Amino acid sequence: MELKDILDIIRATTDKDTKLYIVTRITKSGLTKRSRVKDKYLFKVYQMNCDNEMRESLYNATISQVEKTINKNFEMVDYDVLSDETEHLFTYPIQNKVLSFSDVVTNQLLKACDMVTSIANISTVTEELWAYCLELYHPEEDKKIFTFRKILPSKVGVDDKKKNFLKAIFNTKSQQLSLLKEETLNLDQQIDCIYVDDTFYVIKKANFEQIVGLQEEYKEKATEIVNNMIGCGFLVGGEKLHELIEKKPSIHKKLMKVERIGGYKELTPSKMQSMKEICKKYGDNLTIKEDKLSLDTEQDIDVILKALGDYYKKGEISGKPYGTFAGKELQTQNANNIK
Repeated sequence: MELKDILDIIRATTDKDTKLYIVTRITKSGLTKRSRVKDKYLFKVYQMNCDNEMRESLYNATISQVEKTINKNFEMVDYDVLSDETEHLFTYPIQNKVLSFSDVVTNQLLKACDMVTSIANISTVTEELWAYCLELYHPEEDKKIFTFRKILPSKVGVDDKKKNFLKAIFNTKSQQLSLLKEETLNLDQQIDCIYVDDTFYVIKKANFEQIVGLQEEYKEKATEIVNNMIGCGFLVGGEKLHELIEKKPSIHKKLMKVERIGGYKELTPSKMQSMKEICKKYGDNLTIKEDKLSLDTEQDIDVILKALGDYYKKGEISGKPYGTFAGKELQTQNANNIK
């Protein structure tokens, strides 16, 4: 299904058949940091009542966002953790995926959900507002389309006596500032992904990965990879990689690219020197001490991951140098065999 087909279905629906849901993520009790991600969390869906104006605004914003995405003429490709997210629309089938979030789209959204009675009640130490979801229903085809958007903590306003500030609203008609006693939830009218017919259509890749829990899985995988790299004995200061995994999610995918290539498993002093020469050619310095790659600074880590992740590339036709962790391996052919 193309995005234009999805838009046609959405346009055939009405705002009256539109529902708003809030998805929360619940941390299971009694689990440690070493527990697998799919075992750590539960997701729960709540339906939230909307007045007609709110429902119409969300409905129109959805159509507008899908139209804008279509007009960008993104190429639709299968989801790949390392793919460039700026010029693609990704498809991610949910079948056979071991994700806690799967229960949201394959079970909870297909039946009656608890209603939201208080935002504070579903925003606690163990339960956090995770995403909001819009259901667009086409009764003639009996088809449901769901859109998702990640909720940021800063977008939620509930009474919290521990915080030393007052919530207020400025009335432009009376030109007065008044206390705001109600709970607030800011919905920014963006779409991170669309779910229909057992497939996610991913518009904002990083947010999608966070919503469904892939980002947490990548963190787990990155930790395993670093342990393997340290175990190979060619690193000095490998613990700095573990520290960076905790505070810099962007490093997770770089490590997955390093693992996919696998060159670190067969490093020799000679190969390290060759790597150093290549890095130098592109203006980077690869630090080697006593025949080992040294991680003294974040800059050292950046260069080592570039070298091990085939970051440095050259255009065969233009001859221009490029730098990217993305890219698909191609099979070359002998020119004599090409007719």
